[in-house]
Amino acid sequence: MTYQNILFHIEAGIATLTLNRPDKLNSFTQAMHLEVREAFDQMRADKSVRVLVLTGAGRGFCAGQDLSDRAVSAGDQPVDLGDSVEKYYAPLVMAIQELPMPVICAVNGVAAGAGANLALACDIVLAAKSASFIQSFCKLGLIPDTGGTWHLPRLVGPARARGLAMLGDKLSADRAEEWGLIWKALPDDALMTEAMAMAEHFACAPTKGLAYTKRAMQLSACNGLHAQLKLETDMMRELGNSHDYREGVDAFVSKRTPHFKGNDGRTDP
Repeated sequence: MTYQNILFHIEAGIATLTLNRPDKLNSFTQAMHLEVREAFDQMRADKSVRVLVLTGAGRGFCAGQDLSDRAVSAGDQPVDLGDSVEKYYAPLVMAIQELPMPVICAVNGVAAGAGANLALACDIVLAAKSASFIQSFCKLGLIPDTGGTWHLPRLVGPARARGLAMLGDKLSADRAEEWGLIWKALPDDALMTEAMAMAEHFACAPTKGLAYTKRAMQLSACNGLHAQLKLETDMMRELGNSHDYREGVDAFVSKRTPHFKGNDGRTDP
Protein backbone atom coordinates (compact mmCIF):
# COMPACT_ATOMS: atom_id res chain seq x y z
CA MET A 1 0.00 0.00 0.00
CA THR A 2 1.18 3.53 -0.82
CA TYR A 3 0.88 5.87 2.15
CA GLN A 4 0.63 9.66 2.04
CA ASN A 5 0.93 10.50 5.75
CA ILE A 6 3.22 7.82 7.16
CA LEU A 7 6.29 5.83 6.16
CA PHE A 8 6.07 2.12 6.86
CA HIS A 9 8.29 -0.82 6.10
CA ILE A 10 9.11 -4.28 7.44
CA GLU A 11 12.58 -5.77 7.29
CA ALA A 12 14.30 -8.59 9.19
CA GLY A 13 11.49 -8.87 11.71
CA ILE A 14 11.41 -5.12 12.44
CA ALA A 15 8.43 -2.93 11.50
CA THR A 16 9.22 0.78 11.37
CA LEU A 17 6.36 3.29 11.32
CA THR A 18 7.23 6.96 10.86
CA LEU A 19 4.59 9.67 11.20
CA ASN A 20 5.27 11.73 8.09
CA ARG A 21 3.66 15.16 8.11
CA PRO A 22 6.79 17.08 9.15
CA ASP A 23 5.45 20.46 8.02
CA LYS A 24 2.64 20.03 10.58
CA LEU A 25 4.83 18.44 13.29
CA ASN A 26 3.22 15.11 12.36
CA SER A 27 -0.13 16.13 13.85
CA PHE A 28 -2.95 13.69 13.28
CA THR A 29 -5.66 13.98 10.69
CA GLN A 30 -8.37 11.43 10.01
CA ALA A 31 -6.43 10.30 6.93
CA MET A 32 -3.28 9.67 9.00
CA HIS A 33 -5.25 7.71 11.58
CA LEU A 34 -6.59 5.44 8.85
CA GLU A 35 -3.11 4.86 7.41
CA VAL A 36 -1.68 4.00 10.84
CA ARG A 37 -4.57 1.59 11.32
CA GLU A 38 -3.79 -0.07 7.99
CA ALA A 39 -0.12 -0.40 8.97
CA PHE A 40 -1.12 -2.14 12.21
CA ASP A 41 -3.30 -4.52 10.21
CA GLN A 42 -0.26 -5.33 8.05
CA MET A 43 1.84 -6.02 11.15
CA ARG A 44 -0.74 -8.34 12.64
CA ALA A 45 -0.98 -10.26 9.36
CA ASP A 46 2.80 -10.60 8.88
CA LYS A 47 4.06 -13.36 11.17
CA SER A 48 7.68 -12.31 10.59
CA VAL A 49 7.25 -9.07 12.56
CA ARG A 50 8.64 -9.28 16.11
CA VAL A 51 9.04 -5.61 17.11
CA LEU A 52 7.68 -2.19 16.11
CA VAL A 53 9.63 1.07 16.11
CA LEU A 54 7.44 4.21 16.10
CA THR A 55 8.97 7.61 15.38
CA GLY A 56 8.34 10.92 13.58
CA ALA A 57 9.77 12.67 10.53
CA GLY A 58 11.46 16.05 10.75
CA ARG A 59 11.92 18.12 13.90
CA GLY A 60 8.92 16.82 15.84
CA PHE A 61 7.51 13.50 16.94
CA CYS A 62 3.82 14.42 17.02
CA ALA A 63 1.95 17.60 17.96
CA GLY A 64 -1.29 15.72 18.62
CA GLN A 65 -4.46 16.54 16.72
CA ASP A 66 -4.29 18.77 13.65
CA LEU A 67 -6.90 21.30 14.77
CA SER A 68 -7.47 22.46 11.19
CA ASP A 69 -8.74 18.96 10.39
CA ARG A 70 -11.70 19.60 12.70
CA ALA A 71 -11.68 23.41 12.74
CA VAL A 72 -14.14 25.10 15.09
CA SER A 73 -14.65 28.74 16.12
CA ALA A 74 -16.42 30.26 19.12
CA GLY A 75 -19.64 30.81 17.18
CA ASP A 76 -19.83 27.34 15.65
CA GLN A 77 -21.88 24.38 16.74
CA PRO A 78 -20.05 22.18 19.27
CA VAL A 79 -17.80 19.43 17.93
CA ASP A 80 -18.24 15.94 19.35
CA LEU A 81 -14.68 15.33 20.52
CA GLY A 82 -15.78 12.10 22.18
CA ASP A 83 -16.54 10.74 18.73
CA SER A 84 -12.98 11.51 17.61
CA VAL A 85 -11.48 9.85 20.68
CA GLU A 86 -13.77 6.83 20.41
CA LYS A 87 -13.17 6.24 16.70
CA TYR A 88 -9.47 7.04 16.41
CA TYR A 89 -7.37 7.76 19.50
CA ALA A 90 -8.71 5.10 21.86
CA PRO A 91 -8.41 2.32 19.23
CA LEU A 92 -4.85 3.46 18.47
CA VAL A 93 -3.82 3.13 22.12
CA MET A 94 -5.48 -0.27 22.38
CA ALA A 95 -3.77 -1.43 19.17
CA ILE A 96 -0.38 -0.61 20.72
CA GLN A 97 -1.27 -2.25 24.02
CA GLU A 98 -2.60 -5.41 22.36
CA LEU A 99 0.19 -5.85 19.82
CA PRO A 100 1.88 -9.12 20.92
CA MET A 101 5.41 -7.76 20.65
CA PRO A 102 7.50 -4.89 22.05
CA VAL A 103 6.74 -1.39 20.76
CA ILE A 104 9.66 1.05 20.91
CA CYS A 105 8.91 4.75 20.57
CA ALA A 106 11.77 6.99 19.43
CA VAL A 107 10.68 10.54 20.29
CA ASN A 108 12.74 12.69 17.96
CA GLY A 109 11.28 16.09 18.89
CA VAL A 110 8.30 17.71 20.54
CA ALA A 111 5.54 15.33 21.66
CA ALA A 112 2.47 17.36 22.56
CA GLY A 113 -1.11 16.54 23.46
CA ALA A 114 -2.18 13.23 21.96
CA GLY A 115 1.35 12.90 20.56
CA ALA A 116 2.83 12.83 24.07
CA ASN A 117 0.35 10.22 25.23
CA LEU A 118 0.80 8.15 22.09
CA ALA A 119 4.47 7.85 23.03
CA LEU A 120 3.61 6.91 26.63
CA ALA A 121 1.36 4.10 25.40
CA CYS A 122 4.42 2.33 23.94
CA ASP A 123 6.43 -0.26 25.84
CA ILE A 124 9.83 1.44 25.80
CA VAL A 125 10.24 5.16 25.14
CA LEU A 126 13.54 6.65 24.03
CA ALA A 127 13.81 10.38 23.47
CA ALA A 128 16.31 12.74 21.91
CA LYS A 129 17.65 15.22 24.46
CA SER A 130 16.13 18.04 22.38
CA ALA A 131 12.69 16.43 22.64
CA SER A 132 10.01 17.54 25.07
CA PHE A 133 6.64 16.35 26.35
CA ILE A 134 3.70 18.72 26.72
CA GLN A 135 0.23 17.91 28.05
CA SER A 136 -1.30 20.82 26.15
CA PHE A 137 -4.95 19.82 26.61
CA CYS A 138 -5.51 22.18 29.57
CA LYS A 139 -4.82 25.17 27.31
CA LEU A 140 -7.91 24.23 25.27
CA GLY A 141 -10.16 23.33 28.18
CA LEU A 142 -9.74 19.58 27.63
CA ILE A 143 -8.42 16.53 29.48
CA PRO A 144 -5.38 14.41 28.53
CA ASP A 145 -6.86 11.82 26.18
CA THR A 146 -5.13 9.03 24.22
CA GLY A 147 -4.67 7.24 27.53
CA GLY A 148 -3.01 10.20 29.25
CA THR A 149 -5.16 10.10 32.38
CA TRP A 150 -4.29 6.39 32.74
CA HIS A 151 -0.58 6.38 31.92
CA LEU A 152 0.57 9.64 33.54
CA PRO A 153 -0.28 8.86 37.20
CA ARG A 154 1.06 5.33 36.85
CA LEU A 155 4.35 6.52 35.40
CA VAL A 156 5.13 9.60 37.49
CA GLY A 157 2.68 9.46 40.42
CA PRO A 158 -0.48 11.51 41.02
CA ALA A 159 1.16 14.77 42.11
CA ARG A 160 3.39 15.11 39.07
CA ALA A 161 0.63 13.82 36.79
CA ARG A 162 -1.75 16.53 37.99
CA GLY A 163 0.93 19.19 37.59
CA LEU A 164 1.71 18.13 34.03
CA ALA A 165 -1.96 17.84 33.08
CA MET A 166 -3.25 21.01 34.73
CA LEU A 167 -0.35 23.37 33.99
CA GLY A 168 0.67 22.16 30.54
CA ASP A 169 4.34 22.92 31.18
CA LYS A 170 7.00 21.62 28.82
CA LEU A 171 8.88 18.64 30.25
CA SER A 172 12.39 18.09 28.88
CA ALA A 173 13.59 14.64 27.84
CA ASP A 174 16.19 14.65 30.62
CA ARG A 175 13.57 15.47 33.26
CA ALA A 176 11.20 12.90 31.74
CA GLU A 177 13.91 10.25 32.24
CA GLU A 178 14.59 11.48 35.78
CA TRP A 179 10.88 11.22 36.64
CA GLY A 180 10.49 7.75 35.13
CA LEU A 181 8.20 8.92 32.34
CA ILE A 182 10.50 7.40 29.70
CA TRP A 183 13.25 4.78 29.58
CA LYS A 184 16.14 6.92 28.38
CA ALA A 185 17.11 10.35 27.01
CA LEU A 186 19.83 10.22 24.36
CA PRO A 187 21.95 12.61 22.33
CA ASP A 188 19.97 13.53 19.22
CA ASP A 189 22.38 11.84 16.84
CA ALA A 190 22.28 8.59 18.85
CA LEU A 191 18.49 8.23 19.09
CA MET A 192 17.73 6.15 16.01
CA THR A 193 20.96 4.17 16.30
CA GLU A 194 19.99 3.00 19.79
CA ALA A 195 16.34 2.49 18.84
CA MET A 196 17.27 0.25 15.91
CA ALA A 197 19.89 -1.64 17.96
CA MET A 198 17.19 -2.35 20.53
CA ALA A 199 14.80 -3.41 17.75
CA GLU A 200 17.41 -5.80 16.37
CA HIS A 201 17.77 -7.29 19.86
CA PHE A 202 14.01 -7.81 20.15
CA ALA A 203 13.80 -9.24 16.62
CA CYS A 204 15.98 -12.14 17.82
CA ALA A 205 14.42 -12.46 21.28
CA PRO A 206 11.78 -14.91 22.61
CA THR A 207 8.73 -12.95 21.43
CA LYS A 208 6.09 -14.93 23.27
CA GLY A 209 7.74 -14.33 26.64
CA LEU A 210 7.99 -10.62 25.88
CA ALA A 211 4.34 -10.49 24.80
CA TYR A 212 3.26 -12.23 28.00
CA THR A 213 5.43 -9.91 30.11
CA LYS A 214 3.77 -6.93 28.45
CA ARG A 215 0.29 -8.35 29.05
CA ALA A 216 0.98 -9.34 32.66
CA MET A 217 2.20 -5.85 33.54
CA GLN A 218 -0.89 -4.31 31.93
CA LEU A 219 -3.19 -6.58 33.94
CA SER A 220 -1.35 -5.86 37.18
CA ALA A 221 -2.97 -2.41 37.18
CA CYS A 222 -6.38 -3.95 37.88
CA ASN A 223 -5.51 -7.29 39.50
CA GLY A 224 -5.09 -7.95 43.19
CA LEU A 225 -2.03 -9.89 44.33
CA HIS A 226 -3.84 -13.23 44.38
CA ALA A 227 -5.16 -12.77 40.84
CA GLN A 228 -1.76 -11.64 39.60
CA LEU A 229 -0.02 -14.65 41.14
CA LYS A 230 -2.57 -16.91 39.44
CA LEU A 231 -1.90 -15.12 36.13
CA GLU A 232 1.85 -15.63 36.56
CA THR A 233 1.28 -19.31 37.28
CA ASP A 234 -0.82 -19.81 34.14
CA MET A 235 1.55 -17.87 31.92
CA MET A 236 4.64 -19.66 33.22
CA ARG A 237 2.95 -23.01 32.70
CA GLU A 238 2.29 -22.16 29.07
CA LEU A 239 5.66 -20.52 28.42
CA GLY A 240 7.45 -23.54 29.89
CA ASN A 241 6.02 -25.59 27.03
CA SER A 242 7.30 -23.23 24.34
CA HIS A 243 10.12 -23.89 21.88
CA ASP A 244 11.89 -20.70 22.93
CA TYR A 245 12.08 -21.71 26.60
CA ARG A 246 13.62 -25.07 25.70
CA GLU A 247 15.99 -23.37 23.29
CA GLY A 248 16.99 -20.79 25.89
CA VAL A 249 17.79 -23.42 28.51
CA ASP A 250 19.70 -25.61 26.07
CA ALA A 251 21.71 -22.64 24.81
CA PHE A 252 22.55 -21.60 28.39
CA VAL A 253 23.69 -25.10 29.35
CA SER A 254 25.63 -25.52 26.11
CA LYS A 255 27.16 -22.03 26.40
CA ARG A 256 26.02 -21.05 22.91
CA THR A 257 23.93 -18.25 21.41
CA PRO A 258 20.22 -19.14 21.45
CA HIS A 259 18.19 -19.12 18.23
CA PHE A 260 14.68 -18.16 19.21
CA LYS A 261 11.88 -18.74 16.72
CA GLY A 262 9.62 -16.10 18.18
CA ASN A 263 6.73 -17.03 15.92
CA ASP A 264 4.89 -18.80 18.74
CA GLY A 265 4.49 -15.40 20.33
CA ARG A 266 2.19 -14.14 17.60
CA THR A 267 -0.90 -15.49 19.31
CA ASP A 268 -2.64 -13.23 21.80
CA PRO A 269 -1.56 -13.86 25.40
